[in-house]
Amino acid sequence: MSPRTLTFTIFRYDPQDPDDTPRQQEFQLEEAPGMTVFVALKMLRETQDPSLQFDFVCRAGICGSCAMVINGVPTLACRTLTANYPEGRITLMPLPGFELIGDLSVNTGKFMRALSERLAAWLHPKSVDHSHDELEQRMEPHLAEAIYDTDRCVECGCCVAACATAQMRETFVGAVGLNKVARFALDDRDCREVDDFYHVIGDEDGVFGCMTLLGCADTCPKNLNHQMQIGYLRRKLALHPRIL
Repeated sequence: MSPRTLTFTIFRYDPQDPDDTPRQQEFQLEEAPGMTVFVALKMLRETQDPSLQFDFVCRAGICGSCAMVINGVPTLACRTLTANYPEGRITLMPLPGFELIGDLSVNTGKFMRALSERLAAWLHPKSVDHSHDELEQRMEPHLAEAIYDTDRCVECGCCVAACATAQMRETFVGAVGLNKVARFALDDRDCREVDDFYHVIGDEDGVFGCMTLLGCADTCPKNLNHQMQIGYLRRKLALHPRIL
């Protein structure tokens, strides 16, 4: 059986070129066994158009760099097989909600850095006096597992691109931001109290702005339980006596 020919419709636009305009360009490529969308893009750039822009680093679904909208669904190109599309037609668009660098490349790093700074998404230790000779603070296994689960986020931006609230309101922190807050709210080594988190996410730009459409859960390549984290934060903030 001869390999089939894939047709890629790819968004093209270079915002640095004042003479360029947004458009779609078609490419055709012979499919190879086990081919991913990332491999196909790499072959297109090597053999047909070296100016094609897209991001990648690890090629193993760990860095999150190759996130894009594939046939209307935000996902990772390196984890998406071309065989998943029996008609052989694949449309590629950049993730919405992020600054466009060019073609399929967006600046998720700028967004994630600003979000981390806004949410103070780092450990605020209860004590700053530590000795290298002391043993690490003990932690219950179930708590360590819950924290590890939130840390599996690769900050690919798929949840932001799939979030209706984030697309309507740029100031909404999104599932990735709420996941960051949940990670430190769970950690008993962090000195922050509930009211500290309330001042960061206790409004419509935070946990109470989520419409619970769960596009984040549908598109997360790591299958993180965003619904559980959002529910956890809502209960933690709404039921705390100092908030009420």
